[in-house]
Amino acid sequence: MSEQVSTLTVTDNRTGKTYEIPVTDGTVRASAFRSIKTSDDDFGLMTYDPAFTNTASCRSAITFIDGDAGILRYRGYPIQELAEKSSFLEVAYLLLAGELPSADELSTWEDEITHHTLVHESIKKFTDGFHHDAHPMGMLVSTVGALSTFYPDAKRIDDPGLRRLQIVRLIAKITTLAAYSYRHSVGFPYVYPDNDLSYAGNFLNMMWKATEPRYEPDPNLEHALDVLFILHADHEQNCSANAMRAVGSSQADPFSAAAAAISALYGPLHGGANEQVLRMLAEIGSVENIPAFIAQVKDGKKKLMGFGHRVYKNYDPRARVIRQVADEVFKVTGTNPLLDLAMELERIALSDEYFVSRKLYPNVDFYTGIIYQAMGFPVEMFPVLFAIGRMPGWLAQWEEGLLDPEQKIARPRQLYVGYDQRPYTPMDERKSVDSNIDPIAAQAAQAAPERPLR
Repeated sequence: MSEQVSTLTVTDNRTGKTYEIPVTDGTVRASAFRSIKTSDDDFGLMTYDPAFTNTASCRSAITFIDGDAGILRYRGYPIQELAEKSSFLEVAYLLLAGELPSADELSTWEDEITHHTLVHESIKKFTDGFHHDAHPMGMLVSTVGALSTFYPDAKRIDDPGLRRLQIVRLIAKITTLAAYSYRHSVGFPYVYPDNDLSYAGNFLNMMWKATEPRYEPDPNLEHALDVLFILHADHEQNCSANAMRAVGSSQADPFSAAAAAISALYGPLHGGANEQVLRMLAEIGSVENIPAFIAQVKDGKKKLMGFGHRVYKNYDPRARVIRQVADEVFKVTGTNPLLDLAMELERIALSDEYFVSRKLYPNVDFYTGIIYQAMGFPVEMFPVLFAIGRMPGWLAQWEEGLLDPEQKIARPRQLYVGYDQRPYTPMDERKSVDSNIDPIAAQAAQAAPERPLR
């Protein structure tokens, strides 16, 4: 049965002309508007969409989100089921291959990842070059990008076998690089991977091993971290996935593209949101102070961090799973005063019509920071943990973009709002611009004090 073709009828009131634009999958091609012109030399109509709030940049079969219904699925599987029944590496395989692995496929996949966790010894020297207080995310950006110099075959992105090898390398080695960044910051010696441990267990080993002959991760913490990695594995066309695809569209190697994705995740509006939740809870201080804080939020004087999401207009499905993970972690680590505070804040907010009417529900960041802190991770490591979990999703997005025949090198249009052509002004005729008028000069005047050289 053939699908009925839908169209959008557009009348250009400037010219009186009418255009029929095909509607496919609930979308129209932005390029179709180029045919709407006022004259033969007119470039044609463009769409203007800052931050891509209503623009689909690709077709994807990886992750489905229905924000209004609170649904998140990887390759069709609900996130709740995957978090309950699968391991992180099993989910990574699903994202990349499109199907859940058989027992043999999973065993082979786990073996491949396990035996690629070692990094070249020169990476240690590279890491040692950072200052002792360098941010772990800055170090991760640099070391992931540096891996491309160790694996020149990564540039052969048209070779399926070599693409798979780089995918394995990135998923395997990011845990090692992440652990190195932490150990360097605290002045501890680097720990080699342990091939007998699980993916999450080995990461905990490289993070926390001290003088004991063999590190044995707590099974509850190991499982909790594995679940958190699953919850972060992909999230459709978010900022960092978009960066991964955009850089990949230039046919850069995956290490360079992944470094760009990590850089995007570094931003406080993306990977640093759970840190802001901790700061908010610390500011509130106690359960007794919650009503006053809520009142300030309503007055626009404070922000309720960890609530609301650009995509979800319902309870973030990942947040429901995280509540269960929190119970698992706190059985081992003991209760955290911030957890009681967070739970009471959630209860009050969800019973308040102000927040309910605005569909401000807890998101994935609301509890993750508390959990990570209870497990012993410093705040600076929170976005690094996010990057570990997101790596399979980034790579799935990268490869899907490469194999999509419709995709070209990313090159958005712009609306030029600057000067028309003007005559060049010789130096002796130029005048200084009042800093109160010129935005660049004004910003420079307000710059932070210069830091001492180190």
